[in-house]
Amino acid sequence: MFASSSVANLVAGVGAAFTDACVSVGEFALFCGDTIWWLVARRLPQGTFFPSCYRVGVLSLPVIALTGSFIGMVLAVQSYFQFRQLGLETRLGAVINMSLVRELGPVLAATMLAGRVGSAMAAELGTMRVTEQIDAVESMGLSPLHYLVAPRFLACLLLIPALTIVADFMGVIGGHFYGVIILDIDTHHYWRHSREFIGLWDMFSGVFKSLFFGAAIGLVSCYRGFRCKPGAEGVGEAATAAFVYSFVLILLLDLLLNIMIDAVYTAIWPEGNALI
Repeated sequence: MFASSSVANLVAGVGAAFTDACVSVGEFALFCGDTIWWLVARRLPQGTFFPSCYRVGVLSLPVIALTGSFIGMVLAVQSYFQFRQLGLETRLGAVINMSLVRELGPVLAATMLAGRVGSAMAAELGTMRVTEQIDAVESMGLSPLHYLVAPRFLACLLLIPALTIVADFMGVIGGHFYGVIILDIDTHHYWRHSREFIGLWDMFSGVFKSLFFGAAIGLVSCYRGFRCKPGAEGVGEAATAAFVYSFVLILLLDLLLNIMIDAVYTAIWPEGNALI
């Protein structure tokens, strides 16, 4: 009797968790659809877009520049000794720069921005929800999605790819500094191998992925802020959940987009030799 009751409670708990997950996914999908509709259907309210761009883009530049620089230097440190054992240290530039522009630059830049920008947006909107400022906007007959979410989402969508390019550039500079200045690798061969192995397709794939990362960060962070629970604890939970869910979604999108990009590359260049 006791065992059957425990099994029934376990099944009920699993069913409730699954139902709540389905409801959350549905609510998030509707939230995304409404946000995109307001973004396309009407112009953004005056004075909302550029402040969002400043907070997302300009204030994030120092963090992104430092992150990119250290990524390049760490790649040089970790790869040099293995390549030197094989006598391939002059090819270090190709490995560092390809890893940066294709994978590490977009993913780590998006992760840093999810922690800085995403958490801040979730905390800001969560505070507005707790203090009933969002309800006040609704009571005036205005759409909170139009005035609060759409500008932030568009800023993330447009500026996170630009910040990814900055991270890639600083990573290339950092890898060159450590590889050529510190490890004394020949400059000519360092850049020659980089040009041979890296093309426009590699740079395009990294920036293309960052578009989806930016959209994910903006939508997830705004959604968690809008669904914030009452009280200071709810605001903290919203900020934490925004970062965690954004990070998981970034990794999932990175996997799916890499599969898609590799499939497109194989379809266009079956022999594996890109012309760009």
